[in-house]
Amino acid sequence: MPLIPFDDRDGFIWWEGKLIPWRDAKIHVLSHGLHYASAVFEGERAYAGNIFKLQAHTERLINSGKILGFDIPFTADEINKACYEVMAANNLTDAYIRPIAWRGTEQIAVSAQQTKIHLAIACWNWPNFLGADRLKGVTLQTAHWRRPHPQTAPTASKAAGLYMIGTLSKHTAEAAGFTDSLMLTWDGFLGESTGANMFMAIDGKLHTPVPDCFLDGITRRTVIALAKARGIEIIERHIPPEDLTLAQEVFLAGTAAEVTAVRQIDDHHFTPGQITETLLHDYEALVLMAPEEVAKRAA
Repeated sequence: MPLIPFDDRDGFIWWEGKLIPWRDAKIHVLSHGLHYASAVFEGERAYAGNIFKLQAHTERLINSGKILGFDIPFTADEINKACYEVMAANNLTDAYIRPIAWRGTEQIAVSAQQTKIHLAIACWNWPNFLGADRLKGVTLQTAHWRRPHPQTAPTASKAAGLYMIGTLSKHTAEAAGFTDSLMLTWDGFLGESTGANMFMAIDGKLHTPVPDCFLDGITRRTVIALAKARGIEIIERHIPPEDLTLAQEVFLAGTAAEVTAVRQIDDHHFTPGQITETLLHDYEALVLMAPEEVAKRAA
């Protein structure tokens, strides 16, 4: 099936306080965000009309902008309301929502103190790409590129520029027949996939890398809370790649990936088991709960 270009679709996009036709949501070619990656974004999912962990996503968006040195000119409440407005305008109750903030055209140089900060929010229908096959699992190839040292890049921000090495790595993995890449940290420990955090089940305990040079994902924190509620011990540590030989199960957790099993990393093979299946189903149940119930169940 041919892809539908994202610039030629029906619908509406929220653009700095108002809804505009999808095809009219354009920026100038000399926008600072395009040339210097001075942009931050979020990825959110709505289930049955409720955007899961919306407040946490909005707070991270605002904080990401601050890390990049700018303030988004809308409050968290205004951004939350806008996310629901654009979803309603597109007649969606199950959707992927993409807010993005970027520096504008007032300056086109490394210095950008005078640029205006823009905010837009789009949403579209984007189910999990594996659907019912999420328990069968994806395959990962260890990437050549590594997550940067936090003193070399704003790694605590969901900044657009940080995804360049993810794109390069994923393309290399796909060319080799894998689904995605496994990104190591700058110092050689296990990190994450190109867009989701990873977990390993070893002898009934759940091990996950310390997110000290990549995002501590909202879904990651949710899965940790769900595991603790099940009495599963969580071990956050710097995990050397050779420890993959100890794992019985591996899975990914992220807004786009949700909870997805991993069946292969390089020449290591895994069988999705009880821990992966339990947490996948617990997550599926949680996202369908009312927001106030979600707050009670998983911090």
